[in-house]
Order: sequence, then structure tokens, then C-alpha cells
Amino acid sequence: MSNNLRITPADPFPEDLETLKDEKLQVLDSQVQRQLDHEIVADGESHPETDFRHHELDTEFEQREK
Repeated sequence: MSNNLRITPADPFPEDLETLKDEKLQVLDSQVQRQLDHEIVADGESHPETDFRHHELDTEFEQREK
């Protein structure tokens, strides 16, 4: 079950992060980070999709800093 604080692997995720404004990207990053933390605490490991999303967000932040 999803809420606005986390984004689960089953929730939709933008295909093109470049189109998001900085504020929306930061909110999405917070949601993915909370989900990652939740999975580690609840399951002892993270879901591959959450890991992928976390990596994609990190990459987009790095691109925007250039």
C-alpha cells in the first residue's frame, strides 16, 4: 500500500526525469529514499526496482549539477 510519503515499486514512476522541475525531483527523491529505508527495515533488503529508481534519481541530480 502506497501513501504520499513513499513510492512503492508498484507505483508509477516518471520515465523521463529530465522533464521534472527541481522541486518535484526532490519530492520524488524523498519518497524513494523513504521507501528504501522502509524496505530495509521491514524486509532486510531493498527491492531491485527501488534501487534502480534511487540510482536514476542520483544520476539526474548529478546531471543537473553540471
